Amino acid sequence: MHPALQSLKARFAELDDLRRTVSVLHWDMSTHMPQDGTGSRGRMIAAVEKIAHEKLIEPAVGELLETASGLPAATLAAEDRAFLRLAQRQFARASKIPPAFKAEFLHHMTETYDVWVHARKANDFNAVAPFLEKTVMYSRAVSDYFNSGETAWVHPMDPHIEDADPGMTTAGLRTLFAALRRELVPLVKELSSREQPRTDFLSRVYSKPRQMEFLNWLARHLGYDFNRGRQDLTYHPFMTKLGAGDVRITTRVDETNLCDGLFSTIHESGHAFYELGIAPGLEGTILGYGVSAGIHESQSRLWENLVGRSREFWTYFYPHLQAHFADALQDVSLDEFHRGINRVQPSLIRTEADEVTYNLHVMIRFDLEAQLLEGSLKAKDLPAAWNDRYESDLGVRPASDAQGCLQDVHWFYGSVGGMFQGYTIGNLFSAQCFDAALKAHPDIPEAISRGDFSTLHAWLKENIYRHGSSLFPQELIRQLTGQDLSPAPFLAYLGRKYS
Repeated sequence: MHPALQSLKARFAELDDLRRTVSVLHWDMSTHMPQDGTGSRGRMIAAVEKIAHEKLIEPAVGELLETASGLPAATLAAEDRAFLRLAQRQFARASKIPPAFKAEFLHHMTETYDVWVHARKANDFNAVAPFLEKTVMYSRAVSDYFNSGETAWVHPMDPHIEDADPGMTTAGLRTLFAALRRELVPLVKELSSREQPRTDFLSRVYSKPRQMEFLNWLARHLGYDFNRGRQDLTYHPFMTKLGAGDVRITTRVDETNLCDGLFSTIHESGHAFYELGIAPGLEGTILGYGVSAGIHESQSRLWENLVGRSREFWTYFYPHLQAHFADALQDVSLDEFHRGINRVQPSLIRTEADEVTYNLHVMIRFDLEAQLLEGSLKAKDLPAAWNDRYESDLGVRPASDAQGCLQDVHWFYGSVGGMFQGYTIGNLFSAQCFDAALKAHPDIPEAISRGDFSTLHAWLKENIYRHGSSLFPQELIRQLTGQDLSPAPFLAYLGRKYS
């Protein structure tokens, strides 16, 4: 290996260790940290992130990249070429942001998260509004940094979208979303007008300890390896990768909402399968992660919806669930359960939304964060704007901010802009993925009905997981499906399922 390339890999491996250290601090903050630990935790995270940022943008890194990039492509392995491409991208983007600014922003995020947790519980948007206003200010500053020099973005949200979903823009997503919306709105109206299935059993009392017993059993039977991970409770479920042998998931349990824990666990397991399936040779490198927010969400949504809400899935798992909660489910048939968890009805909470209305929730958030960055919407006016959009788009109006603009953590632990589009990208690509898997292995549904996920796991690992970040999103989509990202397979899936 050329010395410049070898030195680059060593530097980025050290950066990877620092980033994973930050992930440990984040995980603990969201699961087990005492309430009064926020202040010191914010300083710790900011300090480590600042060190990592400074190391990434050192002039020596730029010099090594210039030398390594000049090596003949034919002398480099495919993995090395992918490494250099991603390293150049990370260096170029990081070089736009001053380390002190990044540390300051991250410290602010930590403080905002703590305020949000309490504001959500107390239904008190006013408590967090000043923090959100400051987050918008920081997020605009990031956009301005990327608009300096030769780079000029069309919309202030573009740099944020590019960070999460490379190759996507505000304008392109608006076009994609408009095409999807045209089909979804009449479909929601038609399905909502049908006679609704019974769902009373979903809000019966299910004790939290009994739920956690079942959820851990469920994750294990789906294929989640508890020797390489664990599941904990949190306010807003997430997955985090601390290493190849340590990929953790979290869930949220409500004693009178059975679906919350069930589908959170399946969703986060899908994220974990992706990270656990990356080729071992990429461990400790910048290639050893899922490639984008949208591709990552495609895997969690594939497992949550195309698998986890299917009749085949519950043919196997419902008898186990019914036995575990015999008192609550003894009078509920498999058919009633399956129809109940797939009811289409406009609702307030994104994470609990059905497959048909879900993307409308995402589009509302996408539009609102664009307006926040543009300055046409003030942070203090977010609750009213949110409630008006829900009433106009979904025909429901939140009775509280906890059911409204406080429900998602994203703007209260992260930037504003580029935070939500990945969910709809993921929904669309999940259908394209599953179509390709079924084309290769038509027997997958029958195997699922027996609780056998081995064929699906193997296909996903071979075609998606193992690549990590070696392929950019559009390359992966085209390689897998022969097409670009499209809403057509997703809409066809909904048509088959709900016809």
